[in-house]
Amino acid sequence: MEKIRNKSHYYKFGLYFIITLLINLVALRFFFRIDLTENNLYSLSKASKQAVSTLREPLTINVFFSKNLPAPYNTIESYLHDLLDAYSLYANDYLSYRFFDVTAKEGDLSEQAEENRRKAQDYGIYPVNVQKIEQDEAKLQRAYMGMVFIHGDLTEKIPAVTSTEKLEYRITTTIQKMNDKISSLLNLEEKIKVNLIKSSSLNDIAREVNLEGLDTITDEMNDIVSELNTKLYNQLEFVYIDPSTDEISEEELKRYERFMLQWPEIEGSDGQIIEAGKGMAAIGIEYKDRSVERSLLDRNLNLTSRGLEEQFSLIEKDTIKAFIEENVDNVINIHEEIGYLTSHLTLGLSYSLPPQLQGMQQQTGSLNNFNSLINENYSVNRIDLKSEEIPESIDTLIIAGPKETFSDWELFQIDQFLMKGKSLALFLDSFEQAQQGQNQMYGMSQPLYMPVNTGIGKLLDHYGLKVEKSYVLDESCYVSRDQRMGETPIYFAPVIKNENINHRLSFLKNIKELIMIQVSPLSSDEKKIKERDIKLNPVISSSGRSWTMSGQINLNPMLIRPPADSESMKSYPLAYLAEGSFLSYFSGKEVPEKPKEESVGDKDEPEKDETKETRFKTEKEVIERGRPGKIFIMGSSEILKDNLLDENGESPNAQYILNIIDYLNNREGIAVMRSKNQKFNPLKDTKPITRNFIKVFNIGGLPALFIMIGIMVWARRKARRKMIKAVFTKQK
Repeated sequence: MEKIRNKSHYYKFGLYFIITLLINLVALRFFFRIDLTENNLYSLSKASKQAVSTLREPLTINVFFSKNLPAPYNTIESYLHDLLDAYSLYANDYLSYRFFDVTAKEGDLSEQAEENRRKAQDYGIYPVNVQKIEQDEAKLQRAYMGMVFIHGDLTEKIPAVTSTEKLEYRITTTIQKMNDKISSLLNLEEKIKVNLIKSSSLNDIAREVNLEGLDTITDEMNDIVSELNTKLYNQLEFVYIDPSTDEISEEELKRYERFMLQWPEIEGSDGQIIEAGKGMAAIGIEYKDRSVERSLLDRNLNLTSRGLEEQFSLIEKDTIKAFIEENVDNVINIHEEIGYLTSHLTLGLSYSLPPQLQGMQQQTGSLNNFNSLINENYSVNRIDLKSEEIPESIDTLIIAGPKETFSDWELFQIDQFLMKGKSLALFLDSFEQAQQGQNQMYGMSQPLYMPVNTGIGKLLDHYGLKVEKSYVLDESCYVSRDQRMGETPIYFAPVIKNENINHRLSFLKNIKELIMIQVSPLSSDEKKIKERDIKLNPVISSSGRSWTMSGQINLNPMLIRPPADSESMKSYPLAYLAEGSFLSYFSGKEVPEKPKEESVGDKDEPEKDETKETRFKTEKEVIERGRPGKIFIMGSSEILKDNLLDENGESPNAQYILNIIDYLNNREGIAVMRSKNQKFNPLKDTKPITRNFIKVFNIGGLPALFIMIGIMVWARRKARRKMIKAVFTKQK
């Protein structure tokens, strides 16, 4: 019996071992993970799962990462392992990844590590500097932390992964971009032109400015294009143009004029006279009406025997190759299109300075950060509504801070755009600042604020929405701190707290705090909204300690005081999101006539166009009840400016704007994923009495509580000892 019992133990052990082995084999195939973090930080978003599940060709991800990195970089590689594991689970065997070790061992670089480094640099991955603390001293360490994506013949890269923040977002958008790029390249109507604009006249002064390589640049460019064609499905066409001898249209040459070099008559180093002339060396990438250009020359001041002289050199081959690869995406519009209204004095998307001077000076009120952030995922189509209609390819139109009045024809275009089931993003200002010096107070000139009336209000009123002619002032606001002036609350810069952000909208779930400037309150006509079955969501609102300023506007912080009557304060809606089938403003009305353009040249020509235009108008129909569309409306355009948006898109304000635009463009999954890692998590506001109570409790209350618990335990033990003593005494 004893032997049988011993054998049964072995049988059980063998059975348990086989069951455990089978469970592990099943888990390798049917893997799951439970993510208990609040925002599911360690689980893939829905958008990421969709992106990899649509792969139909193998995608390979090569990761080049140095080992033994200092904190906080030492956790990135393991996080990346887990993240890529999760991607591969949903990729239907179309995704594979590999980590390459590029670390030197014991001070020497092994042959394998050296080969991996060469491979990384071939893909354009170079080491970055990371800081480490060693023996109480801060040092810099060179480390590889890059990723390369290979999909078909295409390659994309993330040169440096220095943080886990937004890493999933970067990977997913890269995968989507590659999918879109393949589709776009295979469906091009014509080839992408790679233009080399090189004047033969430059040969005359090449020796004097120490410019070498002009005679071989044409062959080198041809080789680069041929090499890239193997990756870009043979969709590049190399074109060489010599402006000195070839015929080139003025319109085409105008794009390159900023790269033109001019020189006077000079005496060469060999004593011969070089005649005055001009020439250029530039490269351009062109597809249909879109193009990107840059100079092929680098200019430097060098000390020669004749003093400081300008010297030129051709840019490196790798730079030319990178320029072509990076800008092919821009000219073929691989991103979805989004419309931005440029007429009616809206805020300008970019500098008004010429290209060669851009970046030298930051312009006040510019939208450069917004422009660069929006261009990461969209192709921005600039629309002049005075001369063109809104293209059908656009699903969302952004109108930011218009100042000029819209004609009925232009309002008709906006209205019918919405009726087609499209989206409007309206950032409307109630006032514009007039010239200073018109309003004097205490001997100082004060800016004068004039109401803005563009006519868009007619459309909004018909839809049941309205931007009030006032500014919201809020006790919950930005506070300016100055050593001389102390703390000054800027009441017209409300800080939107967590409780005043509508977290029922999934794309705003993780956004905890925002800041606005000069924002007007909104109102809605509940009757119209209800009758037309429009779903209206307040997006953000001011605090309950808010009031408004209307009539004569004076935003001098020193002269603004909260109202004495606190009962007049209340919360105001600052942004709305309306969704549904809107009723056209032009329902039952005739189609407005398009304003006649000013005739130029022969007066007989416009008459023909006029007849054609009149016939077109009678045939145009009004969509009276639209397909489900969306309107986002906010009473300020200030939030789009550089002083409120950071260039990296990591601040809550930037996440808020980008998420709104993604949602309007039917990319809610991307919006949710972007703000998933939002790390700004402010503490809840508490009253002074509550804060003081918590402080006192932490300082004195907790020790007193432990003393009381100790006394209770001591008393209980003493009572127990007495009870035991009494029992044994009684027994005796």
